[in-house]
Order: sequence, then structure tokens, then C-alpha cells
Amino acid sequence: MKTAIYPGTFDPITYGHIDVIKKSLKIFDRLVIATTDNINKKYFFSSDERLLIIKNSLFKDLKFDKKRIKVITFDTLTINLCKKYKANVIIRGLRAVSDFEYEFQLAGMNKKLNSSIETIFLMSDIENQIISSKFVKEITKLKGNINKFVTKSTVKMLKNKL
Repeated sequence: MKTAIYPGTFDPITYGHIDVIKKSLKIFDRLVIATTDNINKKYFFSSDERLLIIKNSLFKDLKFDKKRIKVITFDTLTINLCKKYKANVIIRGLRAVSDFEYEFQLAGMNKKLNSSIETIFLMSDIENQIISSKFVKEITKLKGNINKFVTKSTVKMLKNKL
């Protein structure tokens, strides 16, 4: 059984992230979606809230197969998660060229830390490449319509948070 890790902050998860998840499930038998608190970022949702949002979006709203996806929080190096879940692939999503430099450096560092781990970059479908969690939060704060960017349960969580 081939397992991959898809780490990220998912603050909140968007249809862009979900596209990457769908594409990952075409390649891998099992996917571990791992949300973390990056020390260099401020978060709108706590890690526990993000965990709930991801689970509700994937399993309640979209009816993804729970047997193929595990959703967790973590506070360690991604390569350590790979070891724990017997995964030798890290999935990273790319939206724009501006994402590439950071992701390229991150993949290189992970490779240096553990040479048996590969990073695969996947792009969301073109209609979702413009979506970012940052913009979704801004639109929500300004009372805009975010239904095209996130699932129903995520819309509800965002509105309740405000």
C-alpha cells in the first residue's frame, strides 16, 4: 500500500487543496493530510479547529473515503511523519510560480534530511489556482461570497468565527 503525506496549514482548507487531494488519491492508496502550526505564521483557526474543518469538508461535505485518508495535526518534521506512516512521498501543492521557490527549497531540505523521501508537486485545476486561504479569510471578513472557494461546512465555520 503506497502512502503519501500532504502537509500544510490549511487555514482553512480550500477547493485548491481539495483538488490536490483528489489528484493524490489517483496516485496513492492512502493519504495522510497533516496540519501544523508554522512558527512563522499567525493563524485564524487553531490546529484543532483546522482538523475539524478538514474532516468536515472531506468526509461530511464531499463524502471522501475515510479508509483512504487520515487527517492529523503534527508538530514535528514532515520527514518524521513519513517514517511514522511508512510514506516515502510528500505531496505539495503549487498555485503560481511565486510558490515554487519556497517549495523547491523545502523539498531540497527534506531530501537532505532523508534521501529516501521524494516530494511531488501537484497543481490544482486552473479554476482553483487563484484560491488562497488568505483571500478566503479576507473576503469573509468583508462579507463577500466564498461559496466557490470552500465547502459548505467551511463557510459556516468561517462565518461563526467572525
